[in-house]
Amino acid sequence: MLHLEHKDLKKIILIGDRVLIQPSKENNKTPGGLFLPQGIQKQEELYTGYIMKVGPGYPIPAIHDIDEPWKDQQEEVKYVPIQPKPGDLAVYIQKQCFEMVFNKEKYIVVPNSALILLIRED
Repeated sequence: MLHLEHKDLKKIILIGDRVLIQPSKENNKTPGGLFLPQGIQKQEELYTGYIMKVGPGYPIPAIHDIDEPWKDQQEEVKYVPIQPKPGDLAVYIQKQCFEMVFNKEKYIVVPNSALILLIRED
């Protein structure tokens, strides 16, 4: 698990199709009432949390027109945006995620492919 100490969550920049989630409280008890040690939860279980930040999306390479050399060649990468937005409640699979601690708060970095569904209050 990655531990970061910094004052401002706004300075985190997510790459590509990743989202930053603040997880809901985990249930680390078995149905019989026994507590499970950290890291023993089933990997296939679904987890929930609120999306804090969203990456730019899937990159699209710059297109160059060979037939029109007088046009300005743009090297700027464009992105196809992803659906999640900050504030959405996300249901995700823990298997593909990375945990980090930022200012003593636990966060999860989740690829868009690990998201199962979103709940958005509009």
